[in-house]
Amino acid sequence: MNRRVREIRKRIEKRRKARPHHYEAPRQAVWDLTDEERYGQPVVTYDRYSLEEPHPLFHKEVFIFKMLLSACLVLVTAILFKNPADSLEPARQFVKSTMKQEFQFAAVSKWYEKQFGEPLAFISQKPESETKTTGKQYAVPASGRVLESFQKNGQGVMIETTSNAKVEAMNEGIVTFAGTKEKLGKTVIIQHADGSESWYGNLGAISVKLYDFVETGKQVGTAMASADDQTKGVFYFAIKQGDHFIDPIQVISFE
Repeated sequence: MNRRVREIRKRIEKRRKARPHHYEAPRQAVWDLTDEERYGQPVVTYDRYSLEEPHPLFHKEVFIFKMLLSACLVLVTAILFKNPADSLEPARQFVKSTMKQEFQFAAVSKWYEKQFGEPLAFISQKPESETKTTGKQYAVPASGRVLESFQKNGQGVMIETTSNAKVEAMNEGIVTFAGTKEKLGKTVIIQHADGSESWYGNLGAISVKLYDFVETGKQVGTAMASADDQTKGVFYFAIKQGDHFIDPIQVISFE
């Protein structure tokens, strides 16, 4: 009996040795598989631009050209002012006058709005019902009477109103100055889309900051208390077109 058992064991051992050995490769981790191997089909990605492809709005050659052109303009301007030749005087005067001109923020903003639509508004607009306007759709900065006329002042008018009265923008535009000016005290200057400016001086307080966009009728400050009567307020108002001031009474009626 034992002999037969040993023979059976030997036969089993021979069969085991005679079998070919199959190598089983280790399973690949799921996180090492590509999307195509994992799902069995190509996966569409939404990367618009690869790292090798430049952005369509950026052109290296154009950028380098602009840099070289800017450097040339700076060099030519430096030579222009270093060379005392009289023949270059008209060019020097042209550069000086160009540099003195204020950038038309309001006009550019209006053009952008016309071409591309209104930008995102971060400040809630004032309802039209709250804005006092004249026939030309200009807001009255503050109700009152003319204390000093344009003919006497030479540039603007002095308006007498109530104490601490709100002074509002006559038209929408960009604040190009908000600070203190000689003889005018606290002053706000707003540049409008047509290139004109409105000046608000002799203010007790300023309510806007430089380069703010203000809507028609938005408060820019408060009137300064009158030295003669504390129940009254006085502020300065002027309109500038180009290099000249015009009589504000021709545009707005205060009384």
